[in-house]
Amino acid sequence: MVKSSPLSYLDSDLCFDNLKIAEIIKNNPTPFYLYSEKSIKESYQHFSQAASILPQTTICYAMKANGQLEILKLLARAGSGADIVSGNELRRALEAGIPASKIVFSGVGKTKEEIDYALSQDIYSFNVESLEELEMINRLAKEKNQTARVSFRLNPKVMAKTHKHIATGDKIHKFGLLEQDILESLNQDIYYSHTKLVGLSIHIGSQLTELEATKKALKALCECALKIPHILEFLDVGGGLGINYEKDSATIDINEYMTLIQRELDPYYQKNPQLNIVFEPGRILIARAGCFVTSIIRNKKTEGVNFMIVDGGMNDFMRPSLYNAYHEIFPSIDLSEKISTDVVGPVCESTDIFAHERMLPLLKPGQFIAIADTGAYGFVLASNYNLRVKPCQILIQEDKSILRLSKEEYSQNL
Repeated sequence: MVKSSPLSYLDSDLCFDNLKIAEIIKNNPTPFYLYSEKSIKESYQHFSQAASILPQTTICYAMKANGQLEILKLLARAGSGADIVSGNELRRALEAGIPASKIVFSGVGKTKEEIDYALSQDIYSFNVESLEELEMINRLAKEKNQTARVSFRLNPKVMAKTHKHIATGDKIHKFGLLEQDILESLNQDIYYSHTKLVGLSIHIGSQLTELEATKKALKALCECALKIPHILEFLDVGGGLGINYEKDSATIDINEYMTLIQRELDPYYQKNPQLNIVFEPGRILIARAGCFVTSIIRNKKTEGVNFMIVDGGMNDFMRPSLYNAYHEIFPSIDLSEKISTDVVGPVCESTDIFAHERMLPLLKPGQFIAIADTGAYGFVLASNYNLRVKPCQILIQEDKSILRLSKEEYSQNL
């Protein structure tokens, strides 16, 4: 993975991919997102290379992290598939050139229309999250005289060490099925007259920074797979690997992660040496490759509390408000003198805050900051709250040319 942000200083001026952000702002009003094509490619190549210790793999990028079309096209050209959670994500993946044979469809709430659409595209697999869903897929496939490829998403009853809102692997969470429910379904025609069980998957959460829970989940995945009478084509190990948003925070070593998968799934490799391992990485491929740029409107001081008020708000970038998430902040000019500052936006909510008591230079109105590591779960969570316009997105291409990306609007249902 890319180890550090593309943000850096050149002669005290803040740069992204070695381009001065001040020059980009001249033709692009803030707030906006910047992405690095070079960083995206490097992250994907690093992940793919680490995964090569396994005999056969398919990398299905988790589109919910960032569904921007041009970014998806980059990943498609690199060989990536897609992990999708909606019909519109499927539509976007296909538009970007990702083949249906590399698309897995996750999510607990797949609608009839979405299932019909996915069946018409002949995707790699539905990651089934309830028996009720499997019954619907079977019925709709029967109406089309098709056989749907399905895998069960196993709930391994594991609580990952992460924020409670992004943990997904315990029985208290809405995701997946318990082992006993999977096994009890296997001989019931209502589920399998027009489906084929080809895989088994897990996904225990996002921003994972230690391997203990992952090890338990992989063991549960393998044990359940071995209890299924016929040979499965693939095991899907999910995604969720985190990054160190804070410089000294812990992260998972990618090579250690791949070795763990190889070791824990070895019993199933003995049953099927041609086993395909499916990955669903999102944040780890894209987070580092983005930053959010926002300009200072004014400074405000109240009994010793300093507020830096910027033109970007929680509607533009939600992670700090939603998860109390920490992100490094880079001021436009690298000055040594700093004060304790709350960086806040203009949205009419007290949660509209990007940083609390952060040591930053006292910047003037018109100067700017860049919030690092916002390539994942940045723009995709943006809204028009307070009737604010969503921010622009800009891609810095490898040749250093600037591509202003089209706005992402989806108001039409399938």
